[in-house]
Amino acid sequence: MNDLLPFEWIAAVRFLREGRLQSIFIIVGAAIGVAVIVFMSALLDGLQANLFQRVLSSQPHIVLQRPQQVAQPQRSDAAGTQVLMAQQKPSQRISSIDQWQKVRDEMALRADVLAVSPSVTGPAFVLRGDASQSVSLVGIDPENYIKIVPLPDKITAGTYRMTNTDMLIGIQLAEDMGVQVGDKLRVTSANGGNLILTVAGLFDLGNRAVNQRNVYVLLSTAQNLTGLVGGVSTIDLTVQVPFDAERVAQSIAGDTGLQALSWIATNNQFFLGLNAQKYSSQMIRLFVGLSVAAGIASVLVVSVVQRSKEIGILRAMGGSRGQVMRIFLIQGGIVGLFGSLLGSAMAAGLLLLWRLVAKNPDGTPMFIITVSVQLFLWAALLATLTGLAAAVTPALRAARLQPVEAIRG
Repeated sequence: MNDLLPFEWIAAVRFLREGRLQSIFIIVGAAIGVAVIVFMSALLDGLQANLFQRVLSSQPHIVLQRPQQVAQPQRSDAAGTQVLMAQQKPSQRISSIDQWQKVRDEMALRADVLAVSPSVTGPAFVLRGDASQSVSLVGIDPENYIKIVPLPDKITAGTYRMTNTDMLIGIQLAEDMGVQVGDKLRVTSANGGNLILTVAGLFDLGNRAVNQRNVYVLLSTAQNLTGLVGGVSTIDLTVQVPFDAERVAQSIAGDTGLQALSWIATNNQFFLGLNAQKYSSQMIRLFVGLSVAAGIASVLVVSVVQRSKEIGILRAMGGSRGQVMRIFLIQGGIVGLFGSLLGSAMAAGLLLLWRLVAKNPDGTPMFIITVSVQLFLWAALLATLTGLAAAVTPALRAARLQPVEAIRG
């Protein structure tokens, strides 16, 4: 090994081996820090992915609709005298997007849009005997809407069958109304439309409010019920990058003059919570990394004091300041590297234990954690760089030792 490795590497490894117990403790300390960072990163990433899946799998990324109607205040009378009058916000009626086919085709051509689906949405009531429930009627194009919301994957009973006489309702609404697949419900809209539809399937979108509120019917059925024959009230979009939804929405609103509501705007509190979680996790990682760096630095400072005579002899024999610095920098890098390898193994074990222990009452995992190789590589690189950075001050201190003073102690 002496013939293959540079002198600095040989000295660094020898110093670590001679202080074996001390080296083991600092490597284990670094490993615990790496394990915490990797485990927490994988856990939070899995949690965020699960929350995203729950929120975004039940709604479009962007909804386009006509701008809200605004009352125009009267400024002056016939004689030119300024008139002040109370202004009330007009009631918002379901209305169709002008030239919606053209808007749909333009959206489909955008590079930042993945899927487009026209729909009709509006308030309605479902009735069965004496029971009634207010719902949100959603008329969809079955082939295109599943690219926005994967309804077939959410069906828990029945089938994803969409005809003029069928409807899909949530499991909570089915429980409230006391119905099951094959039963019939009367649907009435706000403008007096009235139809009797068959429950073709029950869905679970992972959101109690949505499962209780949304009723999906064929687009033409919703058009007939709402009196919006040939028109659509909304155009639903899925974008390439969900976090860019607000930017894309503002761009579309500027291009089309339509009101564009992104999932970020409609779920503002959820989005703020995700950002707060992200920043807090970054701060935790930072402080764990700093504690690891402080531990490595403190041990190497002690090592400099303990090895002062060896350093003095080395300098007296012609060793340069650069060589002394590299010896301690290499020690820091070795501690960081071995700590990252051991810590990654510990994190993998913790994640495996989490999968076995953290389960829902029905035995299914609370949420899926996927660990990428990049995460472990990033942790190894970060730990190694942390070890090198922590070794800078002890290395400088060792390099400044004068040979005679160091030998005398």
